[in-house]
Amino acid sequence: MPLLPEPGPARILAISTLVQTVGRGIWLTASALFLTRSVGLSVTQVGLGLTVTALVSLIASAPMGYLADRYGPRGVQLLGLLASAGFTGALIAVHSFPQFLAVGIATALSDAAFRGARGAMIAGAVPPDQRVRTRAYLRATTNVGISIGTVLGGVGLAADTRAAYVTLICVNAGSLAVAALVLIPLAPIPVVAGPGHGPRLIALRDRPFLAFTVLDGLMSMHFGLLNIALPLWIAQHTDAPRWLISVLLLVNTTVIVLFQVRASRGTEQLTGAARAARRAGLAIGGACLLYAASGGVPTPVAVGLLVAGALVHVVGELWHSAAGWGISFGLAPAHAQGQYQGAYGMGMQLGSMLAPVLVTSLAVGWGAPGWLVLAVLFALLGAAQPPVVRWAARTRPLTPTPPTPATASRSTATPSAG
Repeated sequence: MPLLPEPGPARILAISTLVQTVGRGIWLTASALFLTRSVGLSVTQVGLGLTVTALVSLIASAPMGYLADRYGPRGVQLLGLLASAGFTGALIAVHSFPQFLAVGIATALSDAAFRGARGAMIAGAVPPDQRVRTRAYLRATTNVGISIGTVLGGVGLAADTRAAYVTLICVNAGSLAVAALVLIPLAPIPVVAGPGHGPRLIALRDRPFLAFTVLDGLMSMHFGLLNIALPLWIAQHTDAPRWLISVLLLVNTTVIVLFQVRASRGTEQLTGAARAARRAGLAIGGACLLYAASGGVPTPVAVGLLVAGALVHVVGELWHSAAGWGISFGLAPAHAQGQYQGAYGMGMQLGSMLAPVLVTSLAVGWGAPGWLVLAVLFALLGAAQPPVVRWAARTRPLTPTPPTPATASRSTATPSAG
């Protein structure tokens, strides 16, 4: 599979994502040590600050998406990236917890603006039948970018000096600014006129869509299995070598880069996406059973079970991601793609906040029975999505096909300044 899609808006978005996520990988690698060893914050302060900023980002997601719908996603996305670049650079001047909190909140708001606008940008810049495929390419490039950034961040960690951390922050800020510049050739997306009356944040009043968002967000807790629970499980409950943790992470990243686009086929429509969500729940549940079986068995058997579990898990992950994109795009009105994509992102953020406590308590704290509970939970979450999607589809008004670049010139919608 080629890393980049065909020339056009999707390729520009993919290149921008690749550049931006290199910086993200650097920050994910170096942030904890920079804040503790260079800034001098305690581990508790870092954890509290990251929790507060995550909550701010969650709350701001749908409103920032609304701004993208109202003023045009291209302009909001550019401003979000440039603001993130500036606030990231401001980390160099942070020397106390209040300063870290202020910069973190500002960064969270700008990041929410960028993410909400990106969904609306995809919805407006590419044809409807290519939206999920474009998101799949962006996820593949995201994994490549973060991997590159992780390597670069590791170089700074090896130096472990103030100058090294400042350099990493500058590279991160620079990647955000360059990612914004890459987007400049994209044509502004026409604003689709919505109803002239009624509430503005309709995504937060759409009960079936919110039900899907909660189910999908809870399903996304499976990301915490590979990053949090599985390393602890391998180290504490199996005879597998600890270096296997890195191998499983590499397998996950490689499969996503190679097969995410292919796995998205058939999820462009709501029915196909809902079926993919059900399959995802079964696959992730099956992976939990394989992980559970790896405890208390000889090393070769444990290694085989863990590798098999990781492969089944990543297949479920591919289906889960593609299903979420297809459903979130398919249920959103043409004039509110930004706020609906922002609301969809709230579910993912909710899952990321719950995952560390839930998956470690069950899988690591309880052991094999906890894995079994997780297996049932993920299977049920997947099975619940098709009926919820059918409920949501019944509540959708019949609307014309949203404008695409090919019809934008004939659109009667008010043009965006962004």
